[in-house]
Amino acid sequence: MLSKLAIHTSTLLKNPTFSNSFWGVFAQVSQSVFLSLFFVIIAREYPTHEFANYIIANALYQLIIAFSTLGLSQWFIREIPYVTDKVDLTNKFFKIQLILGILFYVINIFFAYLVYDDPAIHFLAIILGINIVFDNLINAIKSINIAMLEQRKTFIILTIESFLKFLVSCFLLIHVFSITILVITLLVIRFLSLNLFLAYGSSDIIHLKSLHKYKIIPQDFKKIIFANWPFIVIGGVAMFNWRISTIIISKALTSTDLANYEISYKLFSIAQILPVIVSSSVYPSLIKFYREKNYAKLKSFYAKFHTYYLLFGLLAYTFVYSFADFLLPFAFGPTYAGNAVYSKQMFLTILIFPTALLQANMLIAMKMEKTDMLFNCIILFVNVTLCIIGLHFMKSLAIVNFSIFIAFVIFRICQDILLFRKKILTFNNIAAFYIISLATVLTTTQLSTLAGPFLTFLFYWAAIAIYYYIKYKFKAGSESKLLPDHNRDLE
Repeated sequence: MLSKLAIHTSTLLKNPTFSNSFWGVFAQVSQSVFLSLFFVIIAREYPTHEFANYIIANALYQLIIAFSTLGLSQWFIREIPYVTDKVDLTNKFFKIQLILGILFYVINIFFAYLVYDDPAIHFLAIILGINIVFDNLINAIKSINIAMLEQRKTFIILTIESFLKFLVSCFLLIHVFSITILVITLLVIRFLSLNLFLAYGSSDIIHLKSLHKYKIIPQDFKKIIFANWPFIVIGGVAMFNWRISTIIISKALTSTDLANYEISYKLFSIAQILPVIVSSSVYPSLIKFYREKNYAKLKSFYAKFHTYYLLFGLLAYTFVYSFADFLLPFAFGPTYAGNAVYSKQMFLTILIFPTALLQANMLIAMKMEKTDMLFNCIILFVNVTLCIIGLHFMKSLAIVNFSIFIAFVIFRICQDILLFRKKILTFNNIAAFYIISLATVLTTTQLSTLAGPFLTFLFYWAAIAIYYYIKYKFKAGSESKLLPDHNRDLE
């Protein structure tokens, strides 16, 4: 049994998709551990008002960076395997990201002054905004590593960066320094991280000294942007959908509500790491099968990962619902003792998010990015509309959380209808997903009141484990009956 497991594990690690995903997940998990500790410490050590100002400046920066790459990372990953001059395309892509980073940094400052009157927010936005330039360049190199199946390099550098940020936050436990010193120190760390990416993480393709050789004439720039403008909208709206909620809350609700939302979102962002990183490696495989017109393999590959994503969503939701009441007050202290209810509300969306992300990758792999762009615009419109209308009648953070959830449900339904028409999904596939998700919510909420959250969590996942064990044994038994007699003897 152990030898079979070892062989299976070895085979998986040799598989490019799993190997690339493994390093990507490992990088993000390790980074997330350190950054989560960093976030917990600053939330506990700074007053709610100062923490809220940091959140607002950070949200502005993230809103702008959602558009600053113009969504070209997915385009680059899709195109790089099929061009002859990879060095030329890579350096032009990198140079474009540099130009865009500078442009959107200026936009970030303008936006901060336009939306807010607080000088403290202006100053933080100016400092944090420099990260837009750094992030554009780092994301370009990360895209290279994804395309070249070199996620290991990304893992090493991001782990170093996140650990340094964690060390900075540890000093707050000894002496609380100003939020200004904090953001400047974080900026220096990000600059060091960029240099590590350039020196070690760029597969020796990018050299700043020779970057001037790669000319980006207006016609080239225009050609790339106009040919791939749906990626701009998709990449921008995906982040904008989350960060616009921060802006709305800062205008309509209190600083405490803003801090509670950010804590819930931070927890959600940790949970979404696994599907996001796995998708970065699944996506090239979907492209490959579609280009080769291997539709049977495409559907099989999709179905397998849909099951993985679904199970992950169920695990994340049931875990947070069962343990948030204990873990969140322990982590963030009595100031945010009531956050658990908001985190439970937000984590309804994790039931939808992983599989919706997979289906979005499927649409883009099938060169239906314009349709995916339309779906992303729909989700943003629904989210913002429900938020504004709901907050007009009820000043509650619950309105924001449920608006996001309803928008994602509509997003997933739109995807389902299209993939059903393309014969990727069947009616039974679609119905099963919603029935399982609804049953999970009802089981978790109702059974928790009777047996308690801990026993409910154990009962639910014991039932899931038993189901898949029986399914596996039945499948193994069916396959063994199909083997010739001499093969069964060998077994």
